[in-house]
Amino acid sequence: MLNLAKGYKIYEPERLNEEYEVTDDVTLMANVDVEKIKEVFQHFIVMHDEPLFFILELPVTCDRENPVAPGILEETHKDVYYIDGCSQEECLVLLERYGELLINDGMNRFGYGCHESQDEIMLDKYNVVTIYSQQLSNYNDFFEAHGIEKVESLITAWDTFSDATPGQAERCDYEGKSVYDLPEELEDWGMYLADTRAE
Repeated sequence: MLNLAKGYKIYEPERLNEEYEVTDDVTLMANVDVEKIKEVFQHFIVMHDEPLFFILELPVTCDRENPVAPGILEETHKDVYYIDGCSQEECLVLLERYGELLINDGMNRFGYGCHESQDEIMLDKYNVVTIYSQQLSNYNDFFEAHGIEKVESLITAWDTFSDATPGQAERCDYEGKSVYDLPEELEDWGMYLADTRAE
């Protein structure tokens, strides 16, 4: 059974296993135990000796959304933040310093990408780690190195959701900080708001 991060609850956790699949020519998708997510990200970072970037996606707070009626939203939005031109060392420091908060929080998505190769790794909700690459063969044994086996069809938390059994994602603070504190805290590192997009 998959060990979920603190910010998530689902009705049928026993259906999820730590596995991965090749979803198309450029994408790997994996369920990763919460205890392994940091090491998987570290592995990705040290593979890439090139300028990197950090990406953070945060849901827009309710006071900034435009309800079509009281309490009813037609669509929700997210703020997308970047720190460009990071070294491997800077990315590893960011992960070490803020990893527990980012990994366990149920609201954000975050990841790292490469300015030259365009490879990316993202942590989505419910412990789903996705890798994008135009050279997917570079990742043939990537997840196996962490004891995560390949399957033909990965079952993610989304496959367990229904009207009667929805998932639950909650904000999870760490050492007095929330993910919403990070844009201001990381401003000196060069974090900037790049876009606000519909979810």
